[in-house]
Amino acid sequence: MTAPVAVVFGGASGIGAGITTALTDAAYDVHVADLTGSPAVDVTDEDGVRVFLEDVVERAGQIDLVVNSAGTSTLGLVTELAAEEFRRVVDVCLTGAFIVLKHAGRLVREGGSVVSIASLNARQPGAGLAAYCSAKAGLAMLTEVAALELATRQVRVNAISPGLVPTPLTAPALEIPGIEDDYLENTPLGRVGTPEEIAEAVLFLAGAAWITGEVLDVNGGAHLRRYPDVHGHVMRAFG
Repeated sequence: MTAPVAVVFGGASGIGAGITTALTDAAYDVHVADLTGSPAVDVTDEDGVRVFLEDVVERAGQIDLVVNSAGTSTLGLVTELAAEEFRRVVDVCLTGAFIVLKHAGRLVREGGSVVSIASLNARQPGAGLAAYCSAKAGLAMLTEVAALELATRQVRVNAISPGLVPTPLTAPALEIPGIEDDYLENTPLGRVGTPEEIAEAVLFLAGAAWITGEVLDVNGGAHLRRYPDVHGHVMRAFG
């Protein structure tokens, strides 16, 4: 039996690396697209994304699953954040996700699956996180629109919204006193998540044949409370 084929964008570190490992352990033929890869793949580069996916189809015969885990963030109040910085985050987290969905939607096999990594910030606002919150909220709606459109090919499109997961992206924030405690106080299950737990949700959605257009909260119940005051903690730490 031929192994199912998966492509993981942003699969070289953090949550993406956990997904890559889990899919490999589940006997997927996994192809990683990442800025640090060879060749490097930038999700904001449409030609690069298209060529990478087409190359996987040529070499592996088909694509069964595409995961978009590429992301970035920034911190700045609406009245202070540079427009260029806002655009940078939206370009990676939303426009990049659109580009991946556009070409995955064309190249994934009929009956295949696309899963994007959104965020708790897709539904919860956080002061200083206008760019990230806006991008992830947009990704949640993009997921639903793509699910409607790609259903004609029986391609399922879903997203996962993690809460706090220690990764290279979140590490700088977690070094600031008070931020992790604030997260945990607002997470009913009282702990951070792991990349492996997000990967479990990816595997579930990849195999869930009657689920599409879903934005699945995987955050220990953090969506039931409030978002931590990240900006406030940063200001108290650095002024």
